[in-house]
Amino acid sequence: MVADAYGAWGERNMYGKTFMGIFRSTFLIASDGDILKVWKKVTPAEAGTDILAAVEAL
Repeated sequence: MVADAYGAWGERNMYGKTFMGIFRSTFLIASDGDILKVWKKVTPAEAGTDILAAVEAL
C-alpha cells in the first residue's frame, strides 16, 4: 500500500481504543518522484499556507 511506503499508515489511538489508520500527512513530490518536503500531523486550517509557500519557492 502506498500509505505504508510513505509512513502514513500505522497504529493509532483515539478515545482509549487502538486501531490501524491513516496519519494525516502531506507530501510535496517532484515530477521525477523525489519527495521534496513532508508535513506530518497537518491540520487543514493551517497547512494550506505552508504548502503554498513551499510550492512557490520552487
